[in-house]
Amino acid sequence: MNDIKLIAFDLDGTLLDSVPDLAVAASAAVEALGYAPVAEEEVRDYVGNGADVLIGRTLSRSLTLDPDLDPALLVKARYLFDDFYAQGGHKLSHLYPQVKETLAALHEQGFTLALVTNKPSKFVPDVLAQHGIDHYFSDIIGGDTFPEKKPNPMALNWLLEKHHCGAKQMLMVGDSKNDILAAKNAGCYSFGLTYGYNHGEPISDSQPDYVADTIADLLEVVAVCA
Repeated sequence: MNDIKLIAFDLDGTLLDSVPDLAVAASAAVEALGYAPVAEEEVRDYVGNGADVLIGRTLSRSLTLDPDLDPALLVKARYLFDDFYAQGGHKLSHLYPQVKETLAALHEQGFTLALVTNKPSKFVPDVLAQHGIDHYFSDIIGGDTFPEKKPNPMALNWLLEKHHCGAKQMLMVGDSKNDILAAKNAGCYSFGLTYGYNHGEPISDSQPDYVADTIADLLEVVAVCA
């Protein structure tokens, strides 16, 4: 790891604690359809695989989607979720400690920074701008930008091609096994954070190249690599 040029970041659970807003929207959506509300702690286990899966899990009250759920119900619930989430204005979400400072330092040092999230694309620009970090990223890739989401490496491979980098010149930073698996599938390095949302599993179980409790540790890792 001595030639890192490109660093890709996950968003929810890595840079931003967005679960409070997601939980409010998901709970309101399923309640509007006659289902019981869900608690924020439940939603913390449900996020990470995109909005469709989040809504399916909320309706199922389980990490495993109920195979008997009506597809039309899922579509309606997703529509309601998007509406409630937009109405909330992301007012309950907040950056994790040292995120802004770390991004600023990496940007100043000349690293190319990209955002690769499974969050629906239409919500991402406003969220980043609201927290004052949008200008750090050369590329912003949402969960519907490409046909496949993480852990599929499609987005990471696109970044590698765009920026003319080899796989070993990229580092993926995330909090879930989807991020680490995406990195492995693209052949690049991974940096796993112990906080965030990983369905209750330790991020170390996914065997990232680096494990850290704070994103600021990333500065030491890339300094060693430089």
